[in-house]
Amino acid sequence: MLLDGRAGGRVLGDDDLAPALAVCAQDAVAAVLATTRVEAATRSGLRAAGGALWGFEQDGELLALCWAGANLVPVVPIAGGPVRERALDAFAMLARSQGRRCSSIVGDAPAVLGLWDRLRNAWPGARELRPDQPSMVIDHTPLVAPDTQVRRSRLDELDVVLPACIRMFTEEVGYSPASGPGGPYETRVHGLVAAGRSFVRLDERAGVRSHVVFKAELGAVAGGVAQVQGVWVTPERRGERLSERGMAAVVELTRAEVAPVVSLYVNSYNERALAAYRAVGFRQVGTYATVLF
Repeated sequence: MLLDGRAGGRVLGDDDLAPALAVCAQDAVAAVLATTRVEAATRSGLRAAGGALWGFEQDGELLALCWAGANLVPVVPIAGGPVRERALDAFAMLARSQGRRCSSIVGDAPAVLGLWDRLRNAWPGARELRPDQPSMVIDHTPLVAPDTQVRRSRLDELDVVLPACIRMFTEEVGYSPASGPGGPYETRVHGLVAAGRSFVRLDERAGVRSHVVFKAELGAVAGGVAQVQGVWVTPERRGERLSERGMAAVVELTRAEVAPVVSLYVNSYNERALAAYRAVGFRQVGTYATVLF
């Protein structure tokens, strides 16, 4: 479906998934949020994938793409110049044509910020702009000893895992995602636990009500990259280096059983988190940005 031949932007179909994955593979860390959706579509088809996939072509070659679902995730691995600008123009035109349906624009900072510059006068204002989020990776053994009490969470622990996830989200984003049993956030957490992509350390001492001390999830896994999201330490235990040893455990388990490269992104002003991740062995390889609505 070609929306505008001059702009080169169109809605992609199932026949376009292989070249779309090739575009994502040009920068697997920057593209992992989109790649996980494209990989899912290769198994179930785009109709069942929960969103649409837009593409930008030039001379018949797919050069850039954008996942349009609950989040808008542009993947524009073009090193600047007029072609990159035309790709962002094409995605902005597609986004304006349907109106804002997403809760955020997120991904590689130059693409996100370039797309938002084109949409800010057409869409309602953003609730928050996070323009500088270091994108970090580790592809080797952690530099600190892992916390041996960190493990995958279990479905029979959802009664303590879900409240910790809600607290983390509320602290990070500014509002509670809870919507009751069977709600989208609750379903998302359930799915991560069921898939073995939720990690926790519980305080299970005798006489103490079991609760989460440390947690993290693999929010996106695709293209040989696992992106860690939702890292959280209960407030009364902060300052004990639980995040460092906890993340070391997550890295070890993930690299052994899920993907060889572990990534994450963090706000640049969160100096404590940046220091903890660097201590574990993460290094910055790029920059993400997020526009929250």
